[in-house]
Amino acid sequence: MRILSVFGTRPEAVKMAPVILELGRTAGVDSHVCTTAQHREMLDQVLQLFAIRPDVDLDLMREDQSLAELGAAIFKELDPVFEQIQPDWVLLQGDTTTVAITALLAYYRRIRIGHIEAGLRTHDKWQPFPEEVNRRVAGVSADLHFAPTEWARQNLLHEGVPARSITVTGNPVIDALQIVVGKPAPKEVLLLQKRLRLDPEGKRLILVTAHRRENFGAPLEGICTALQQLAKRGDVEIVYPVHLNPSVQGTVYRMLKDQPHVNLLPPMDYLPLIHLMKRASLVLTDSGGIQEEAPAFGVPVLVLRQVTERPEGVEAGVLKLVGTEPGKIVLEASRLLDDPQAYAKMAHAVSPFGDGKAAGRIVRTLLEFQP
Repeated sequence: MRILSVFGTRPEAVKMAPVILELGRTAGVDSHVCTTAQHREMLDQVLQLFAIRPDVDLDLMREDQSLAELGAAIFKELDPVFEQIQPDWVLLQGDTTTVAITALLAYYRRIRIGHIEAGLRTHDKWQPFPEEVNRRVAGVSADLHFAPTEWARQNLLHEGVPARSITVTGNPVIDALQIVVGKPAPKEVLLLQKRLRLDPEGKRLILVTAHRRENFGAPLEGICTALQQLAKRGDVEIVYPVHLNPSVQGTVYRMLKDQPHVNLLPPMDYLPLIHLMKRASLVLTDSGGIQEEAPAFGVPVLVLRQVTERPEGVEAGVLKLVGTEPGKIVLEASRLLDDPQAYAKMAHAVSPFGDGKAAGRIVRTLLEFQP
């Protein structure tokens, strides 16, 4: 069975890595890897971390390219790869532009598609943008749907996907976490922890990531205003690795650059980010993956969005939607920081996102597939 795994961003690579490693040690599988590298500078360190060497690197990242330009480049450059490798299956993960365009291209060539992290929905095509529509495109194209949770499976069933085509696997991000957390903490994390006095008797760490397109402009300004107010507490240090997108950098550095107790960093590699997350008292994020990662460490997450495609995390009590209005963010963060019972209720809730065995289930389902 010849399988081609395609990804383009760091989150895709993280969640695909355990599956690619599992494919590589499975008899009867001829595994190939292709990256579009739509996020070049954040992707390479994940490949190195998991010791994955792509067979094909399209290197499509260009400065300030539009989604249309990226999509056109993927169509043009990936099609010859399909022609050369002739895969029986194409594996995709998530909801990026790489995923949507690759799914269409594989469909045009009548190649079977396996979609990892299938069935996530907000049911609002503008939130998150463009991810909600990207994953729907992958969903209608896929032959096998690897749903991370029962809630995701139900979404697919309601859309008419046959039950026999869906497998609930858990999310492979938990597999990846178990690999990464076993590695020693990088020196940069230990130095940062010492410099900021992040210890049981010192200040508490609030880790922030915010970069969603729908939060550009006024919503991101609201988030930054909330961080300004939280930083005045004096008992916290806020660490914010700032995404490279100019729409994020401009707002964040304008509002937070000289703010005491707010530490703006370049984007962090995955290994130090995970070790820093493990040490955090609280996470504020509009990211998708971090909503799954932080609860695995018992760290409460306030989601800086109006809706989430991971409502099972909200139902389980490990996530809480707070939006981007400064007063709401400050109120909910302060409640967790000041009320031990409220904090313990979130920190000790059971994460619904997996047991670290998703990759094995995905590979077994591929091998057992009967058309």
